[in-house]
Amino acid sequence: QLQASGGGLVQAGGSLRLSCAASGRTFSSDVMGWFRQAPGKDRTFVAGINRGGGTTSYADSVKGRFTISRDNAKNAVYLQMNGLKPEDTAVYYCARSNQALITRLQERYKYWGQGTLVTVSS
Repeated sequence: QLQASGGGLVQAGGSLRLSCAASGRTFSSDVMGWFRQAPGKDRTFVAGINRGGGTTSYADSVKGRFTISRDNAKNAVYLQMNGLKPEDTAVYYCARSNQALITRLQERYKYWGQGTLVTVSS
């Protein structure tokens, strides 16, 4: 299971930190990812992190503003979001994949959290 939290309403330029608590499988065995779905749009990849936390990948739209991290001792993954823009408004989902490497393909992520809403006002 995955439980995402930390969403909310923030003004443009502000920051939020999303958290995702994992259970059920050996957390350190899974690649973790964050995806988002804006109103009326498809769900897209935001960021991913490998099993050990030493390698990350970001969508171009968030590179330099968002940081993904994980704490395997706490079975948690985080998404620090700085410099938020109105176009970052979306429901954010955490997901876990048993792939060996970070992937941006949604179908490679077998387990999904329920999503947390981030709203950025202009």
